[in-house]
Amino acid sequence: MPAVVRGGRRQSSGQAPQRGAAPKGGGRSRGGAPRNASAIPGKMAAIGRIDIAPRTAVIALGAGALLLVGVLATGARAERIAASVSHGVDTMTAGMGLKLKRVHITGASAEAEPAIQQALGLYSGQPITSLDLGAIRDRVQGVGWVKEARVVRLLPDTLIVEVKEHDRLAVWQEAGQIKVIDNRGQVITGADARRYPSLPLVVGKGADVAAGEILPLLAQRPRLMGRIDALVRVDERRWDLRLKDGSLIQLPATEQEAALIRLDALDQRERLLDLGFARVDLRTPDEVAVRPTGDA
Repeated sequence: MPAVVRGGRRQSSGQAPQRGAAPKGGGRSRGGAPRNASAIPGKMAAIGRIDIAPRTAVIALGAGALLLVGVLATGARAERIAASVSHGVDTMTAGMGLKLKRVHITGASAEAEPAIQQALGLYSGQPITSLDLGAIRDRVQGVGWVKEARVVRLLPDTLIVEVKEHDRLAVWQEAGQIKVIDNRGQVITGADARRYPSLPLVVGKGADVAAGEILPLLAQRPRLMGRIDALVRVDERRWDLRLKDGSLIQLPATEQEAALIRLDALDQRERLLDLGFARVDLRTPDEVAVRPTGDA
């Protein structure tokens, strides 16, 4: 069969059309859209076509920097805003009846309570929900009398302050001054030693630290303890017990309890403490030397 010429193009009538060839009409579908169009949705495809000018990018970066500077510069204002919000919350809770009316202090002596009340720093009508219990406890424990403190909030209007004071062990005299000490030898700030005439008197350098060891031993011997006028620390090593009748008992630097046991045995046999003496020397182990008074 002769070749057929269409549109100036020679084509063999026996040639089969190639697979995948585009249809007539420029490769468009009935609706007019290209068959090879991308499957990416329109909005996502548009993103890829955004073109940012250099000037626009510089303006955007500058605006971000100005915003950061503004945030940093208004930090104080932000704090004022937070404080205003906090004040508003306090006012609201106080309006609901959650405000301080009563403070109960337990465990405090009459002498220590005024200092504790001053350290509390509270006032009636204060919003109770905004109280910093930890800060209140620290202020109370800063009082010289107080060893430990515990603060409890009882809604709607009560605060409980539980106090444990330092034990008053003795009055310590040194360099012409008298102070009240606890069982660890620490001075109780604010305590007036003249108000504790019943406490034992310890005298001399180092007597404050050593008192916690000797006084419990003497407390077990009320017959002797009731006769003691003062305990004098000698060379920061040992004790002299000065009795109210002017007698002197010399204790050793070590083995104090053993020496007191020997004294107890002698007193039980001879009623030594009733007889009167000038001096009893217990410094030598397993020996008691007694010097009588001039009238004995």
